[in-house]
Amino acid sequence: MEIAKLGEFGLIDRLTKDIKPQNESTKYGVGDDCAVLHYPDSEVLVTTDMLMEGIHFDLTYIDLQHLGYKSAMVNISDIFAMNGTPRQMTVSLAISKRFSVEDIEQFYEGLRLACAKWNVDIVGGDTTSSYTGLAISITCIGEARKEDIIYRNGAKETDLICVSGDLGAAYMGLQLLEREKSVYYAQVDEAKKKGDQKALEELTHFQPDFAGKEYLLQRQLKTEARGDIIQRLREANIQPTAMMDISDGLSSELIHICKQSHVGCRIFEKNIPIDYQTAVMAEELNMNVTTCALNGGEDYELLFTVPIGDHEKIEAMEDVRLIGHITKESLGHILVTRDDQEFELKAQGWQPL
Repeated sequence: MEIAKLGEFGLIDRLTKDIKPQNESTKYGVGDDCAVLHYPDSEVLVTTDMLMEGIHFDLTYIDLQHLGYKSAMVNISDIFAMNGTPRQMTVSLAISKRFSVEDIEQFYEGLRLACAKWNVDIVGGDTTSSYTGLAISITCIGEARKEDIIYRNGAKETDLICVSGDLGAAYMGLQLLEREKSVYYAQVDEAKKKGDQKALEELTHFQPDFAGKEYLLQRQLKTEARGDIIQRLREANIQPTAMMDISDGLSSELIHICKQSHVGCRIFEKNIPIDYQTAVMAEELNMNVTTCALNGGEDYELLFTVPIGDHEKIEAMEDVRLIGHITKESLGHILVTRDDQEFELKAQGWQPL
């Protein structure tokens, strides 16, 4: 169905008619000029992300349901990175005529799956037309007690540096998708040059080579916010001194924490968590796997610092890795390699502009 047949309000009604608020702080959601929220005893956390087709995502290899899921999760991740609880979300879309009503329903299906996982209410947004493809703007609203909020500027000398999960897999997943996309278009161009209509028809059933690399695809296409790590930290009675999620790469995020906290850092290459599939893919592409883990981005794992007294608790925590420690600002940002050489860390992650 063409979106024009429904119109803006018809589309909004179709996408949101059965959304029922799950949070007490959601007093009124979709359906009026504003959503109404109530937070009597908490600080309100607000984060916004904009995703542009051709810059942040490629619909050649991500379907709209996965895109909706990922779009929600990257915002929810920001709330967790402040040690908050996500509660509400607004969703704005700029849509070109090549998308049908059913396409946008697929996007919303993914969006709602992500929100349901973390009990987030969709409370509003906007839709408009676009001449240049799909643009997505999402705002996530959360809450936290004032004393529980964790900023980037609280790291102190001798604090331990920790990360959740593993790093570099999302970037390797992107490299894999780009490689198979290039293979496909090279075959299409070759068939067109030869005027081989049969080959072109066969390419409509092109099967990318993803065998044994499923984890890399999952990490790139199905982003997960690490609210489970936040819960484990609370259960272990660990209050990080600084924290952020890893969207632009470990090196960039760690330097952000150091600069805002006026400290230095020392991390060890041997301690950086890397999945086996990531290492294999890096070798296949003749890339340095440590560089990929440091600078790849889109992992959405948590990077945080904790007091040295929490060492035993961190060591006992599942899916958390101690990778180094905070130092004096004058000592800089140092990576210690496997053969004990020292290099200055550089922020070489994703640059949006």
